[in-house]
Amino acid sequence: MITPSKMLRSLAWLALAVVPIAPGHSLAAPQTAIATNDFLDSIGVVTTFPDRGQPLARTIEMVRYCGFRWVRAGIEGLSDNGPTTIQTFLDLHRETGVRLNWGLVSGGTDVKKLVETGKVLAEAGALLAFEGNNEPNNWGVTYQGEKGGGSERSWMAVAKLQRDLYQAVKSDPVLAKYPVWSISESGAQKDNVGLQFLTIPPGAGTRMPDGTTYADYANVHNYIYHSHSPYPADNKTWHAADPTAASRVDGLFGNFGVTWARGFRGYTQEQLDTLPRVTTETGTTIGGAVTEQMHGLNLMSLYLAQFKRGYAYTSVYLLRDRTDEGGNQSFGFYKADYSPRKAAIYLHNLTAILADKGILAKPGQLDFTIADQPETVHDLLLQHSDGTFQLVVWDERLSGQDRVTVHFGDTRASVRTYDPTIGVDPVQTLSNVRSLETTLSDHPIVIALSPSMQ
Repeated sequence: MITPSKMLRSLAWLALAVVPIAPGHSLAAPQTAIATNDFLDSIGVVTTFPDRGQPLARTIEMVRYCGFRWVRAGIEGLSDNGPTTIQTFLDLHRETGVRLNWGLVSGGTDVKKLVETGKVLAEAGALLAFEGNNEPNNWGVTYQGEKGGGSERSWMAVAKLQRDLYQAVKSDPVLAKYPVWSISESGAQKDNVGLQFLTIPPGAGTRMPDGTTYADYANVHNYIYHSHSPYPADNKTWHAADPTAASRVDGLFGNFGVTWARGFRGYTQEQLDTLPRVTTETGTTIGGAVTEQMHGLNLMSLYLAQFKRGYAYTSVYLLRDRTDEGGNQSFGFYKADYSPRKAAIYLHNLTAILADKGILAKPGQLDFTIADQPETVHDLLLQHSDGTFQLVVWDERLSGQDRVTVHFGDTRASVRTYDPTIGVDPVQTLSNVRSLETTLSDHPIVIALSPSMQ
């Protein structure tokens, strides 16, 4: 329900005007939508349960509320006797519908166990993908008697392990259709074993032979605050998702373009632009200049920016603050006492507004243009399975506002506008709309458009 105080807040940032019906705006251009479910499927989270004091039942509640579609998981800590068993993950899937990306996690090397347990998940419809080692620069491996990563001089053991993981998945008739995601932090390689490639191309000059295949998707941990970009700024999450050398965080270029530790060359920029990619860790802690409000706004914009800039899947660290670790533990969508932070509330509202369980046979096109679009304003055109277009427009301005006009190529019988920082109900409903004026600042709005009146 929208209270009077919330409505006043809404009017402070949202001013909508119906422009009189006129011939199609000369700037409007057809754009093909993306199925809303494709975006919703990209929204993931990192969490560990129940072995770290977080019961399965509470995990189910939190995952459901936020609308997460996948969870980063793996064989670390998995056993037949628990507390974490394969049934733990099957129960989570059954109760929430989430799928699991299934990884070796930190220092793991048991490919056989990964494959066997992955089959169990696949048979239940719970498997999303396989993932290589988590940050082998921080957690080295010992594989077939050879040490690599961590403090070792060579990453050869890491490379051989990832190669064998890929081959094991792709040679299995049940699992071959599932994608394999690379290790994270390939940019930290000390010797050029070629982990900056999905498949090592001819003439790459790497220690592993040309044609070695490691993965189907590049995997990064592009946390939005980094030593090279430590403070809040305009376009914070947009820049973190940047696939070029301009990104100031630990992103795609520094891991798969020119490696950040030793400068080994990988893909060209043209190749990076279309390289299949995922993020299995990103986010930010609360502290200093990052307030709980900014944390919530950052995480909501992050999912949008990542998807718009080519990341098929994004997992944020962390679902709930951990209680079994020292140090700063304010990354979570939830506090340690299970109370939701603003990040959880805002994401819940966004996923509830967009909610779609149907299948869109073929995305349609919408004629629209945002005139004189400021560099901090971004848009993502989605289409619900019922045919409704859902145009998400968001601003990443640290301070101030942007007044923009969205022009449509034809008249829309009904337009509903939502603000996920306020709730899940429309903040405005208009009829016979050809253009829409709005004032944006630091978060998204969702514009739901009925079919045209043609």
